[in-house]
Amino acid sequence: MTDSARIAGGLRDLAALASRVAGDTGALDAIVAAMRRCLSGGGTLFFAGNGGSAADAQHLAAEYVVRYRRGPQPALRAIALTTDTSALTAAANDFGYEQVFARQLQALARAGDLLVVHSTSGESANCIEAVRAARTLGVTTVGFLGAGGGALASLVDHAFVVPDDRVNHVQEIHLAVAHQITAILTGERTG
Repeated sequence: MTDSARIAGGLRDLAALASRVAGDTGALDAIVAAMRRCLSGGGTLFFAGNGGSAADAQHLAAEYVVRYRRGPQPALRAIALTTDTSALTAAANDFGYEQVFARQLQALARAGDLLVVHSTSGESANCIEAVRAARTLGVTTVGFLGAGGGALASLVDHAFVVPDDRVNHVQEIHLAVAHQITAILTGERTG
């Protein structure tokens, strides 16, 4: 098999998964509504994840704060909990890696804010602890999850689960869906 044939096959696999997910997006109305309520009420969107999901957290927060599209867009309140290396390493050292996001939320979040955790397994201990901390603060929680949703599926207020265990495909679908949500919340037409 040629390299180009393998690439084409990978794209067909991703397209098939995207089509399957597009047929079951009911959970997304509640997620968009919760994020809209947060932003319209002056709240902050917090994003967290590990590895590639950490990169997605940073990517998405930047699109709300800076700009998702060309043209005028208000700066919206969003923070990636994955970017402050001093806070991350101090929390990991002093409290354990499971607390790196929870500790930041305890300092920064308030009732009316919203936490989005990205976890392809749904089992990331630091995301689980962040959701638990968010609940005590009155912060709404959203999980972008993979596989069967893991423990996080039953802990978050709203879960969007990509029914696949291939990490790359789950992350690709998460980002595609999150871009559509960003477009809606920043006023761009989706499609």
